[in-house]
Amino acid sequence: MPAAPARVLVVGGAVLDAKLRTVAAPVLGTSNPGTAVSGVGGVGRNIAENLALLGTSVGLVAPVGADPAAETVLGRTAAAGVDCRHVVVTPHPTGTYTAVLDGAGDLLVAVADMRATDELRAADVAHVPDLLAGTSFLVLDANPPAEVLAVLLEAAADAAVPVVVEPVSVVKADGVRAALAEGRPVHTVTPNVDELAALVGHGVGPDTGDVLAAADELHRHGVRHVWVRRGERGSLLSVDDGTAPRRAVAVGAPATEVVDVTGAGDAMTAGYVHALLAGADVVEAARLGQVAAALTCASPETVRSDLSAALLRRHLTPTDPPVEETHR
Repeated sequence: MPAAPARVLVVGGAVLDAKLRTVAAPVLGTSNPGTAVSGVGGVGRNIAENLALLGTSVGLVAPVGADPAAETVLGRTAAAGVDCRHVVVTPHPTGTYTAVLDGAGDLLVAVADMRATDELRAADVAHVPDLLAGTSFLVLDANPPAEVLAVLLEAAADAAVPVVVEPVSVVKADGVRAALAEGRPVHTVTPNVDELAALVGHGVGPDTGDVLAAADELHRHGVRHVWVRRGERGSLLSVDDGTAPRRAVAVGAPATEVVDVTGAGDAMTAGYVHALLAGADVVEAARLGQVAAALTCASPETVRSDLSAALLRRHLTPTDPPVEETHR
C-alpha cells in the first residue's frame, strides 16, 4: 500500500550550515577569535524539520548534489521524520550557508553557495503537482528561481492547496514579487520589513501605518495574510478574509534570553503552519509561531532538537504573547 501523502509539502533549500561566532565585538579586516559549529540547514529544510518535530507529517522537495554533503543533509532530515524521497538531485554541489554572528548571537553577515537551488528549473519540479494530492499546505521558500515559484503557485492553485511563502531574504524576495504579480492565490507571506519592501518594489517605513499600506498592496495581488516579522517587537499580521474591513493584529514577542537567532524565522513559520493544521485561527497560529521563534532564539541549535507541540503549548499563555487587534 503506498504511503499516505504528507499533510505539508515544503519546497526550498537544503544546505550544509556553518555558524561562526566572535567572542568579542568584531573587528573588520582582521582575524577575530571565536567558535565554529557545523550542521545542516536551508530555510525549507529547517521548516520541514521543525514541522516534523512538532508532529506534522511533512515531505521535502529540495535540490541537492550527488555528494557526501547530500548524504549528511538528507540523513539528518530523514532522521527527524521528514519524507525526503522526492528531493531533486542536480549536477551542482549541495548548497552551503556560512553565517557569522557577534558575541550576542546576532547575525553580522552570511554567505550562501546555492547554485543547486539557483539553477533549478521548472522541469525539475514536474513531480510536485502529483505530490499535492491530499496535501493540506504547500510551504515555499524563495530560494528557487521566480519561474519555478510561479509554476509551483500555479500547481497549488489548480490543486486548491493553500500556500505559505517565506521570502528568505531581500534578494530572494524579488523572485517572489515576480511570481506574486501574476495574481495567483497565496494564503500567507512571511516577510520582515525589508523583505516586504522588496515584495512591493519600494521603500517601506518601520511605522505600523507604512507596513500595513504595503501589506494592502500584496492583498490586492491575492495574498490573504501578510505576516510581517519585526524582531523584538514581535510581528504584525494583516488579514484580508474577503470581508471589509481588513484586520491588523500586532502579536508581541515573548521575553527570552537570546542565544542565537539563526533559524528562529523558520521555526516561526513551522509553528504557524502546525497550528493552522490543528484548527487554530491565524491569530492563534501567529502567537504559537512567536513562541516557536522565542524558544529557538534561546537555543544554540538552528533547529531546536527538543521542540515539540507540548513544549510550545507549555510556553503559550493566555496573555503571552500579547495580541492587539484593530480594523481598517
